[in-house]
Amino acid sequence: MNPEAVERFLKLIGDSSRLKILWSVGPGEKNVSEIMEDTGLPQTLVSFHLKVLRDREVVIASRKGGPFVHYRLRDPSILDLLRACDAYAGKFDGSGEDAPDMEWPPWKMMCRMMRRRRD
Repeated sequence: MNPEAVERFLKLIGDSSRLKILWSVGPGEKNVSEIMEDTGLPQTLVSFHLKVLRDREVVIASRKGGPFVHYRLRDPSILDLLRACDAYAGKFDGSGEDAPDMEWPPWKMMCRMMRRRRD
């Protein structure tokens, strides 16, 4: 494990605005207006955080003819990480007492699941 790299990644996604944006973009592709509607964040803040996430290649931007840029997660499995973090956070802050125990699938199974998602 590279603790410094993990720390940098967690700091990158750990901002509450970025988490809202990642969750909004997660299920598919969205433009800035749609992300603003989902998150309640102002356009300047959404654009700023999308640039940071794009520069770090967490999200990918594409223009599909017309004026709007659409954003999607480079790796959709990040939503699994966010769900797991949400469950753990609920346990630690007392709001998720009924949260199920988290048990990760074997690594080989996770790799197969990730390959299937990319295909």
